[in-house]
Amino acid sequence: MTLKLVIGNKNYSSWSMRPWLALRGADIAFEEIVIPLYTDDPADKARILEHSPAGKVPILIDGSVTVWDSLAIIEYLAERFPAAGVWPADVAARAHARSVSAEMHSGFQALRNECPMNLHRPVRAVELSADAKANIARIEDIWRDCRSRHGAGGPFLFGRFSGADAMFAPVVTRFHTFAVPVAADTKAYMDAMTAMPAFAAWVKDGLAESWIIDRVEKV
Repeated sequence: MTLKLVIGNKNYSSWSMRPWLALRGADIAFEEIVIPLYTDDPADKARILEHSPAGKVPILIDGSVTVWDSLAIIEYLAERFPAAGVWPADVAARAHARSVSAEMHSGFQALRNECPMNLHRPVRAVELSADAKANIARIEDIWRDCRSRHGAGGPFLFGRFSGADAMFAPVVTRFHTFAVPVAADTKAYMDAMTAMPAFAAWVKDGLAESWIIDRVEKV
């Protein structure tokens, strides 16, 4: 039975991008179901609730199993498809990947608020708070440390593409859209991510969407 992934707008939904990219990066077949977010149509919210009582996307459906929350979905994929390499094979690298992914999942609120994901926003810098700048510095440190310790096997955080890269993928779009000044090694990692066919496909689909979320467009 084919997996189903319920996602929101590709232009805006950073949480949806994460498991979608994890699936594509691991070459796991799935069907996507797109439900636009924050519309005036109550039917859209009802459609999400049909799949999960949490009322939020993303949602992974695997037969009788339903998993919601981006990181929970990535963990499920790692268990369900152990040969797909969702996490690094090395124990130490895998622990590191899970740690930085959890940090991404629960932190960096200032950056999220001040630089929301919006693929079709014209590239333009904004004045960032000290907290957002600290978030950016920490993310650059994470990427640099992962690459230094575990990235010898390829251009991604742990060499080959993993769930950690999927978790940080929306940050790559934020850094680009808001013209965030970054170090050369950060830019090299961003270039590796944007060169991925799956990453490019997500961006292309997001740019083609016509749905608008007004509160995000104001940033």
